[in-house]
Amino acid sequence: MLEHFDLGLKPPASVSQHYYFVYSGYSVLGRISENLWTPLLEQEWKDLPLSANSVHYIGFASTGVLNDAACHAIELQAGIDAPLGYEWLNLRHFIHYPDESLFALAGRGMQIIEWHLTHQFCGRCGDLLQAHQTDRARICENCRRTFYPRLSPCIIVLVTRGEELLLARGVRHPEGMYSTLAGFIEPGETVEQAVHREVKEEVGINVQRLQYWGSQPWPFPHQLMLGFYAEYKSGDLVLEEEEIEEAQWWHYKDLPNIPPDSTISGKLIRDYLVQLEA
Repeated sequence: MLEHFDLGLKPPASVSQHYYFVYSGYSVLGRISENLWTPLLEQEWKDLPLSANSVHYIGFASTGVLNDAACHAIELQAGIDAPLGYEWLNLRHFIHYPDESLFALAGRGMQIIEWHLTHQFCGRCGDLLQAHQTDRARICENCRRTFYPRLSPCIIVLVTRGEELLLARGVRHPEGMYSTLAGFIEPGETVEQAVHREVKEEVGINVQRLQYWGSQPWPFPHQLMLGFYAEYKSGDLVLEEEEIEEAQWWHYKDLPNIPPDSTISGKLIRDYLVQLEA
């Protein structure tokens, strides 16, 4: 969660502290054997024998680990070796950090770089895109189309049946990990319609009494997860085998391995447990 974080294209004029999130492919540069990862300070970045392909200002943090600091994302060549004393960390490494703002910031930097890399040319005329002067956008000077950072909205839903939670293991989930159901919103579809459709498609049941919970950016590579609770209405579990390997009802006092609390799925599950205990 990014609280007290100001977006923008340029840091405040008075800022003196700068942090750099350094990326190669989908990995972030970190120091070896460091208990708590932090991005690189400005002088540390300048001292490294690395050359940036692109640099992007991602915002100003006014609280937390990176208090009163401007944050930047640096894109390096994909596949480059880490300097001596450093290592490449997969972005998912940060999901388990107690300071959730580090995952949010690292994810924001990754999303901006991903958008920059995939929007070099206009999708209509093929002309080279230029940086917009006042927005986080790229513009085609030939046909005047503007391209903003891409976001893919998704629903994620915890289906409940009294004291039971419906948890599933997707085909890409780690062995033994069970989570909530999720899926992309289709063009022309409301968020609520997407919840009903995805649940029906993935596990074959009908739901009712949808309740919006909250949202989370999910930078793999550019999703925005919209979280819901939904109550079971009718139907038997019939799995979409290409997506779901296993799904079942679990009593809230006997749950399997679930995602960490830094993920929206983990928060949905744990918040529901709090409601049941209350």
